[in-house]
Amino acid sequence: MKVIIAAAGTGGHINPGIAIANKIKEEEPNSKIIFIGTKRGIEKDLVPRAGYELKTIESYGFSKKITFDNIKKILKTLGSIRKVKKIIKEFNPDIVIGTGGYICISVCGAAKGLKVPFIIHESNVLPGKATKILSPDAEKILVGFKEAEEKLPNAKNVVVTGTPTKGEDLHYDIETKELKKQEIGFDAKKPLVLVFGGSQGSKSINGAIIDIIINRLKHKNEETNSQIKNHENYNNYQIIWATGPTQYGEVKQELNKEELNIENLPGIKIEPYIYNMGEIMNVADLIVCRSGAMTVTELEKIGKASILIPFPYAAENHQEYNARALENEGAARVILDRELKFGGLNDMINELVSEPKKLKEMSKKSKSLSINNVEDRIYTEIKQVLN
Repeated sequence: MKVIIAAAGTGGHINPGIAIANKIKEEEPNSKIIFIGTKRGIEKDLVPRAGYELKTIESYGFSKKITFDNIKKILKTLGSIRKVKKIIKEFNPDIVIGTGGYICISVCGAAKGLKVPFIIHESNVLPGKATKILSPDAEKILVGFKEAEEKLPNAKNVVVTGTPTKGEDLHYDIETKELKKQEIGFDAKKPLVLVFGGSQGSKSINGAIIDIIINRLKHKNEETNSQIKNHENYNNYQIIWATGPTQYGEVKQELNKEELNIENLPGIKIEPYIYNMGEIMNVADLIVCRSGAMTVTELEKIGKASILIPFPYAAENHQEYNARALENEGAARVILDRELKFGGLNDMINELVSEPKKLKEMSKKSKSLSINNVEDRIYTEIKQVLN
């Protein structure tokens, strides 16, 4: 099989593309696969690291604003179709696969012009502009969430396959979870809350957690010289928090202002980045995070209760749609970024961790939404198109 995969911009587009490529190689080792992306996104790092050739073009997302810069980007994107057509003619693929995002306009548009079949994988509940534009001509649209089907009325064939993810349910029992908590320096019996805002972190989430920590620890008990604030509303849970590499220094500085040492906070562990995120997600009792497609898919696959804070500047507000899909099923709570206050977040966390049965029920509902054998499903759909 000869395949071109269009993937650019964020990990939410690129990682599914790589997972699809790996599955094809697993089933058909002699397959030839190349990626088309840009020089700007993280595909320039992730794709070669995964062992695939990356060809680059100039392609940009469309904006409704009429400015000289936007017009220039549109012209470059449309112009890139000529370059893609040249790549397609030279490589002669059996199929083109787009994994969402603006790059699909150029690559799948060129495939259409050359009568090469193409399919699109859409990870989000709310399909992006490129997916909507291309849906009438795609052989199939493969979607990560069932809710996306109704949002693609012009597509000729929509199939719910799920989204490939590295997340894995490790099936820890209670004893194993408690042992793992102790190994990373926490109280085995106390609820552990994992907080992260994506690979680069989130200023709003970080700000709320800073305030929670300060209000928990800033008042010293003169008799014991302990930093712990003896108040039930602040001591019901432990925190493991990934600030994002670029924001770790800022968080450290803010805590220093309150005479709090970032490396020595009782019941709290703060890291720039959590490298064993899959393991920590399995150990945590509750997760506070954004609601990108990959994150939501991992929450479902591992089966975790969550408080979701959608990134407000995501294209067409698609993160809120992702979050509401879990909320509507009782698997998550949602706080909008503009409504995020440390007191409200703290109250919600405390409410949930104080009800183990509720957390367990939310986790079960999250797990029930997970789609199994995603890569197998996608590979089957690809083969059906080719046959």
